[in-house]
Amino acid sequence: MWVIRGVFIILAIIGAKPFPRSAIIPSGDDIEAFPIIRDGTLPHPKTIHIVVLEVILMKKPYDPNKRPRWSWYFYDFGNSAYASVILLAVYSAYFKGAVVGGAEGTRLWGISVGIAAVLVAVISPILGTIADYSKKKKAFLMGFTALSIVFTAMLFFVRKGDVFTGMLYFILAEIGYRGAQVFYDALLTSVSTPENIGSVSGKGWAVGMLGGIAALIFVLIPIKLIDGFLLPIAFLITAAFYLLSSIPTLLWVKEADEASGEKPEKGNIRVAFERLASTLRSIKSYKEFIKYTIAFLIYNDGIMMLMDFAAIIGATLFGMDQTQLILFVIVIQISGSAGALLFGKISDRYSSKDSILISLVMLIACIAALLFVKSLVLFFVVGFFAGFSLSGAQAVSRSMVSQLAPANKVAEFYGFLSVAGRTSTFIGPLVFGTLSFRMNNWYLNHGFDTVTAEHYGLYWAIASIILFLVVGLLFLLLVKRVTAKDPILYNATK
Repeated sequence: MWVIRGVFIILAIIGAKPFPRSAIIPSGDDIEAFPIIRDGTLPHPKTIHIVVLEVILMKKPYDPNKRPRWSWYFYDFGNSAYASVILLAVYSAYFKGAVVGGAEGTRLWGISVGIAAVLVAVISPILGTIADYSKKKKAFLMGFTALSIVFTAMLFFVRKGDVFTGMLYFILAEIGYRGAQVFYDALLTSVSTPENIGSVSGKGWAVGMLGGIAALIFVLIPIKLIDGFLLPIAFLITAAFYLLSSIPTLLWVKEADEASGEKPEKGNIRVAFERLASTLRSIKSYKEFIKYTIAFLIYNDGIMMLMDFAAIIGATLFGMDQTQLILFVIVIQISGSAGALLFGKISDRYSSKDSILISLVMLIACIAALLFVKSLVLFFVVGFFAGFSLSGAQAVSRSMVSQLAPANKVAEFYGFLSVAGRTSTFIGPLVFGTLSFRMNNWYLNHGFDTVTAEHYGLYWAIASIILFLVVGLLFLLLVKRVTAKDPILYNATK
């Protein structure tokens, strides 16, 4: 390639016909580097092939963030395997149906998710603050990842009637998963720029969706092909998937200004509380972030309710077996990867706020349709569009935090958002599980049969998702529209 390129350039330099010197095109990825194009004049028709050849053969500039960025994407690839198998398709339904059984299983699942959410909400701001000033985001990421991987594997030992260990192992795995997410999201600014942060976040989410699909296929194949396949083996497969996908981030993602980490004499915990207190004292300076956090807390309730109970809704209302549930989640993941990419592009071109608003409107319509769907085929169709919009909202929500946070408080602000996220992870599923359980009992006490009562109880819980999404959307309308060209500027803070 370079021999051919060299011949053309030499011929142009010596002025050999039809290679005039005016056809020489400088190398570079920027269109401004091409005088012929920049000056508004077109090359002679006999020399157009030189322009075309130069564009085709030109060497792209070195991108130092390419390997770290793809390593960061790949972590989401394995991280989403946990979400797909444990939260969405397999363990949630396994715990509800095989380990506990009945409406009580739905209630205990909501409690398990809620306990993990509260614990992560308590520790996230403190650890986020420590990670910011010590530049140890990656270290915290790997610590929580290890916790999640170990106890995801331990779910293999959970059998029928093992309610306590089934809840305990899941809670610890969930703490690791949710805690790691805080520091993974905070590394977004280390692998992106203000101009492409939305699309980078969207691509990461899309790659994660593909990881979820791959993990489900790995689980689905043995379930279909091996008679008597022990379902808990799926949890070992998920743990291995998660472990392998986290290695590139460990090796190649470098935290921005990593070498400048502080080593305070006062101790990490004391300094963390001092910095948190300083942030809270100056809270009025971050009013847009506060408004966004309130909006996120509310609409994320609806998102978490849908994610944590999707498998239970499918199994209860439509009688879906384990294979159908896995296929359903694969459909959601496929549409979700496309949604994350599209809404990430919308975020970069317009704003993160616009992108989230569009995705929430679409998600509200999907949940409303779910109240009227009676066939399994239509349930899959609604799931496709719900996954498309839901993933878009989640992908852009994390990039919006980076746009609203001061540069030296990114992980701290992700920690604060984690409080909102974990609060919603607790409140949403708790509301869903409790409302479903209580309405189920109300219908039973009024003479309805067991199946009908459980169905009607779930419909009430599904309707509550719409309420959370609508109220969250209304609060989001109050947040300032922020773009790369019109960022929020803060005074330098210590």
